[in-house]
Amino acid sequence: MPSLENLKYAFFSILKTLEFRDFIDIIVLAYIIYLLLKLIRETRAGQLVKGIVLLVAGYFLCSVLKLKIMQFILSKALNIGLIAVLILFQPELRRTLEKFGRARVGLRALGLNLSSDELSQKWDTAIEAICDSCVELSASCTGALIVVERQVRLGEQIETGTILNATPSKEVFGNIFYPKTPLHDGAVIMRDGIILAAACFLPKPQNDAIINKKLGSRHRAAIGMSENSDAIIIVVSEETGQISVAMNGILTRDYTREKLRTLLHDEIYDVKSTAQQNEKKKFSSLFERRKKK
Repeated sequence: MPSLENLKYAFFSILKTLEFRDFIDIIVLAYIIYLLLKLIRETRAGQLVKGIVLLVAGYFLCSVLKLKIMQFILSKALNIGLIAVLILFQPELRRTLEKFGRARVGLRALGLNLSSDELSQKWDTAIEAICDSCVELSASCTGALIVVERQVRLGEQIETGTILNATPSKEVFGNIFYPKTPLHDGAVIMRDGIILAAACFLPKPQNDAIINKKLGSRHRAAIGMSENSDAIIIVVSEETGQISVAMNGILTRDYTREKLRTLLHDEIYDVKSTAQQNEKKKFSSLFERRKKK
C-alpha cells in the first residue's frame, strides 16, 4: 500500500503538470456530467444509472481483490447490459437526446428575445390569463387541457385542431372549454403568447398500461404530449377540479394559482439564463486576460 506521503507527492506532481487548458477540460467534463444527471433525474433512466454505477463499482472492487470469477461475471453483465439498455430504454434515451438538441435558453427557446417588450408582454398577459382561467374552470369542475409550446414545434397536433390566433383571456378559455361548444373536446395549443389552435388531439402515452387507472383521458393525453415534446401541459380535472401540470413525462398535481403562475413564469422566462450568461461573460473575460498574458 502506498504511504500518505507518496500519495501527497503524486497529487502535487500532477498539479504541477496541469495547464490552463486542462482546467477548461475538467470544467467542461464536469458540466456535461451535471447536465446528464439533471436530465435523468426522477426518471426510470435515473434508476438505471444507479444500477450501472453499482455494477462498475463492483467490477473494480473485484479487480482490486482479484476475484477472477466475479470479475468475469460482472464484465459479461456489463457487456450484455449495454445492449439491453439500448433496447429497453430506447424511449428514455431518445427523449434525453432530444433535450440536448433543444438547447433551451430562456425566452429564446420560445422564439422570443428578452429585449422584445411586445413579445414579453404577450407572455405576461398569457400567463395571467391561463392562471385566472384554470382557477375559474377548477371552481366549476370544467375540464380543460392547455398546451404551452416551447422549442419543439407542435405542427402535427395543431393540424388536427381549429386555428384561432386569439388573444388569451379567461373569457376566451371559458368559451372554448364550455362543455356545449364544438371546441371543448381537445387541447388548446399556445405559441408566442397567443391561443394558436383549439380542439387539438394529443398523442397517447408510450406506457399507457402503467399509468394510474384513476387518471382520465385528459391527464393521459397530457402525459403523452409531455413525453413527445418539451411543452408544458396544464390539465383541469372535470371530476375533481384539480389543476395538474405535465412536463417531461411526469404529471404533478394540486396546483394553486400562485404555484401555477410561478411555474409558468420560471419555465417560460427561465430566470436562470441571465445568471448563466453572466457566468459565461466572466469566463470569457478571464480566458481573454489569460490569453493576453
